[in-house]
Amino acid sequence: MQTSQPPSHEDIAEAIKRLTVELSEAYPDPSNLTLIGIARGGVELGKRIQKALAEKLSQDIPYGVVDISFHRDDISSNPVPNIQSFANLPFNVEGKHVVLVDDVVFSGRSVRAALNEVFDQGRPNTVKLAVLVDRGGRSLPIQPDFVGLSLDVDDGQRVEVSISDQSDTPHSISIAT
Repeated sequence: MQTSQPPSHEDIAEAIKRLTVELSEAYPDPSNLTLIGIARGGVELGKRIQKALAEKLSQDIPYGVVDISFHRDDISSNPVPNIQSFANLPFNVEGKHVVLVDDVVFSGRSVRAALNEVFDQGRPNTVKLAVLVDRGGRSLPIQPDFVGLSLDVDDGQRVEVSISDQSDTPHSISIAT
């Protein structure tokens, strides 16, 4: 679905469901599959997808989080932010099929930093990228493999995603200038 308007809660829920279905079709044998949320935006989304995927495939899917703060390419000009999500990979990535999960892909720099962190931990067999929102505007040759929504927004606009960890709180996506 491509739109220039913020999607509704129902659109977001459908996009998450579609990502889960696409991942289950891509990995019918999830025995070597792991999901890794990119802190901050990909953490709750990754948890939701991991839970839904585990239910759909009737198998536990290992889930971890990478913090990209120390792999950012602007670390010399920006101080390291107050880290709210520490990297937590309770599994070895060596030889695994890793799916990185993030809320929004824009320039590709966060994904590049996440790849550096993952490869610092070992050498996965494959790495794929699943994002809720592809807003275009890449500065690096990084493309998502699984996309929930595509938004048509200007480079100067900011896409903000809120995935709630509470089932009774609606998800939201807003576009700010």
